Amino acid sequence: MPFSVFPFASEEIPLRVSDDMTVEVALAVMAGARVEHLAICDGDDENTGCVSLAQLAGLRESAAYTDRVRLRDVLDGEAAGAMAA
Repeated sequence: MPFSVFPFASEEIPLRVSDDMTVEVALAVMAGARVEHLAICDGDDENTGCVSLAQLAGLRESAAYTDRVRLRDVLDGEAAGAMAA
């Protein structure tokens, strides 16, 4: 499942996080906030993408996953490429 660029209107995803957040922390934030999606922002606070709980949970279950994977890696495709290898 590909990671999206940002298909949602800002009012549909109230929770925005930095792209330097790790997947582990993002999953904890999502669980605590009880949300299914996170908007991801870069250092300039610009939306760079969106990920779902299902996408991150699937990534975490892959053999290539480590707890150091950051959301920017997910959006850049580095993590997804490692999962396919």
